[in-house]
Amino acid sequence: MRRGGRTTISDAMVSGARKGQGMRTIRRAVPYLWPAGEPGIRARVVIALALLLGAKLIAVATPLFYKAAVDKLTGEGDVSAAWMLGMGAIGLTVAYGMARFMAVAFQQLRDAVFAKVAQRALRALALETFSHIHALSLRYHITRKTGGLSRVMERGVKGVEFLLRFLLFNIGPLFLELFMVAAIFFWLFDAWYLAVVVATITLYVWFTFKVTEWRVKIRKQMNDQDQDAHQKAIDSLLNFETVKYFGAERREAERYDASMAGYESAAIKTSQSLAFLNAGQSFIITGGLVAVMLLAAWGVQQGQLTVGDFVMVNAYMVQITMPLNFLGSVYREIRQALVDMAEMFDLLEQPAEVTDKPGAPDLEVNGGHVAFDNVSFGYEAARPILHGVTIDVPAGHTVALVGPSGSGKSTIGRLLFRFYDVTDGAIRIDGQDLRDVTQESVHNAIGVVPQDTVLFNDTIRYNIAYGRAGASFAEIEAAAKAAKIHDFVMSLPDGYDTTVGERGLKLSGGEKQRVGIARTLLKNPPILLLDEATSALDTETERDIQESLKAMGKGRTVITIAHRLSTIADADRIVVLENGVVTEEGTHEVLLEKGGKYAAMWARQAAEEDEAA
Repeated sequence: MRRGGRTTISDAMVSGARKGQGMRTIRRAVPYLWPAGEPGIRARVVIALALLLGAKLIAVATPLFYKAAVDKLTGEGDVSAAWMLGMGAIGLTVAYGMARFMAVAFQQLRDAVFAKVAQRALRALALETFSHIHALSLRYHITRKTGGLSRVMERGVKGVEFLLRFLLFNIGPLFLELFMVAAIFFWLFDAWYLAVVVATITLYVWFTFKVTEWRVKIRKQMNDQDQDAHQKAIDSLLNFETVKYFGAERREAERYDASMAGYESAAIKTSQSLAFLNAGQSFIITGGLVAVMLLAAWGVQQGQLTVGDFVMVNAYMVQITMPLNFLGSVYREIRQALVDMAEMFDLLEQPAEVTDKPGAPDLEVNGGHVAFDNVSFGYEAARPILHGVTIDVPAGHTVALVGPSGSGKSTIGRLLFRFYDVTDGAIRIDGQDLRDVTQESVHNAIGVVPQDTVLFNDTIRYNIAYGRAGASFAEIEAAAKAAKIHDFVMSLPDGYDTTVGERGLKLSGGEKQRVGIARTLLKNPPILLLDEATSALDTETERDIQESLKAMGKGRTVITIAHRLSTIADADRIVVLENGVVTEEGTHEVLLEKGGKYAAMWARQAAEEDEAA
């Protein structure tokens, strides 16, 4: 199943995992466990593996003490080794108990030693993924669903944790123990015991993997439904107000329940198939156990084996079959973990569309002269947006961009901030091509006040301070006063410690815009981009905000994208865009005298305002 041309996690699970993806993913994860330049971490890995080997050697030797104790009590068998050690039945029993304890102690010590390795790997991987997601282009984020993206990251990190815990310390050691037990059976008894053990394990593994592969297809449906339900829930909650506006609570609940119904059906099939898997595993394991015990019982009756041998065989079979009982679920989870990790590593391998040139210098702003030189651009090659646009914004001047929707105004703002690179032409600040300098320095030089300021679900203090890391509270207050929001903040019970809610929903549109202005003032950039910063506000609030914006623009280069022409009438120059082409430019008065597109737009808006009045 493909959505929007992109392979889903479940698709990869069924197809990609069978094409070497699992080994590729494991190889991709190994550097996090064996990091270069960190000998302390590598030493911990070596110590943990040594403890693992020691634990398994002790575990395999433990039943030998059990056998010796039984033989000592029954007076059977060759216990010369025990006599040489001067150990009686009590001593052998104590030794048996100590061996069991030591096996567990070594395992716990191994986990304690390896904990730092695992957590460091998870932290490094999570940080790399998080940073990479932020480095990806705006185009990528627009085409991906945020809920699904966070799910990929969450599942991928959890997959690494699971793989570390089970593949490294459960599955690998299990097969090591199986090999050692099989060798002991062959050495102490005969080939028939080895044959039964090998046949049992082979049949068990074959049955487990075959049934699990079948269950994976059912699990695919469950994962798809789970992701779909999760995405619907995220979208619905993010659009809480829209849901309320249209009285769509029941409709949203029905959409969510439909996804959960599909999940419920797939989950039931998953549980039923798990019951079949467990029953089949139990039948195979029990059959192998009984077969080996019958061989041992026959050997005791023939006088070839002792009661201690019989007990030891039982102990070994129980010891190796108990972890085998979890092989099916662990195998499925490992497969799932590998797929989740593969999806995350695919995300890490997703190239950033906009990158810095090697050794690129920082942008040096001497005045803030912005020049768009014959710029062409399209979000898709077949659908160009801008066609040879040339705009010159002298340092300290205010230039307004106006035009109908779809004319390319917001696209120019995104290109200036270098969310995208131009297709043709160049954008320069003080003569420096944006593609030749670092993105970080470009972002630091430009302050943006968007149409709808989005705030973090934190305090007003935090949201204003976001404009500049390390700003003092006095500087935060000064920015708030300049944005004319300080008095409002002080009227709140918690003042600057008031939480604004998710996306700032606890504040009005004007209050959010003022917080956004204060944040940008605190950043103190030489260049300002006002992207229809007041078009979503009422007339009175817009007038107040405009005063703050004018004060904010003094001494700075300002590019303002406007819908209401009355807000930019005093701009140094107005550029009219239509269908991605500059059709007119000049001052407000000059453009009115021309009687062209701008004059028509002005007359239309004036008539609409008169009618509204």
